[in-house]
Amino acid sequence: VQLQASGGGLVQPGDSLRLSCAASGSFFRINVLGWYRQAPGKQRELVATVSSGGSINYADSMRGRCTISRENDKNTKTVYLQMNNLKPEDTAVYYCNLKVLRNDFWGQGTLVTVSS
Repeated sequence: VQLQASGGGLVQPGDSLRLSCAASGSFFRINVLGWYRQAPGKQRELVATVSSGGSINYADSMRGRCTISRENDKNTKTVYLQMNNLKPEDTAVYYCNLKVLRNDFWGQGTLVTVSS
């Protein structure tokens, strides 16, 4: 299983950004894709998850400011995170995650910097 994330960058407060992560390889059809983030000096935290059945969960810190979605092609599952009205406190490395059976897979992380 490989997770390839993209879409990070430097934006100004109030801007929007869309992150993408492609999960490739062979894995069980029942799974959860999600985004987590880790700010400097802080622990990694949940941003949002979406299951293969369509159930969605958002962290309180991002609720109302982001939308998670996924595409389920035959060979690649892609998860998107649309973030709006970004704030300086959203600055972090964002990691995509795949939970399948009892396994956790992580992408390489993509840096989002929100600064004026």
